[in-house]
Amino acid sequence: MKKTILLLLIFCFSFSSCEKDDICDANTVTTPRLVITFYDFNNSSVEKNVTNLTIIGEGMEEAVMFSGRTLINGSTVSIPLKVDAKTTTFRFILNFGSTNVAALPNEDIIQFNYETQNIFVSRACGFKTNYTLNPDSSNTAPPFVHTDGATADLKWMQYVAVKNSIIANENETHLEIYF
Repeated sequence: MKKTILLLLIFCFSFSSCEKDDICDANTVTTPRLVITFYDFNNSSVEKNVTNLTIIGEGMEEAVMFSGRTLINGSTVSIPLKVDAKTTTFRFILNFGSTNVAALPNEDIIQFNYETQNIFVSRACGFKTNYTLNPDSSNTAPPFVHTDGATADLKWMQYVAVKNSIIANENETHLEIYF
């Protein structure tokens, strides 16, 4: 009888420690960022690298980090949208920090308008937020407002187009900017 109770206790204790860890796997899909690809305005099928682009969110002092840097030299960038708001505004400053007269800094501002959807991922990972870019209430305007920066130096972005209005992952381009 004692052996049976002892075996039963050992059996119970061995299964009590088999509880799933509350660790979110690094491969779990989390809240996606808005993926922007830059194109040549004169040849719209060719991706074009931006030079010393920095992107600063409204009310922020520091620029958005992309691959560990705040200056972007490439044709694609991913930026975070606010999860607790319906709009996010960014300053896109091309040639940031340049003193070259031929390539002076030029700032454009884009306000993104969107709806959010919170999705439960797991107990360990919590929720993620997906976004849907939305036009204004009239449904005739694009889901963003593009303006020139504080210094009126003409917009460096010639054309902005929504490629995919549903932002559920970072595997595709959501916005195309032609310059």
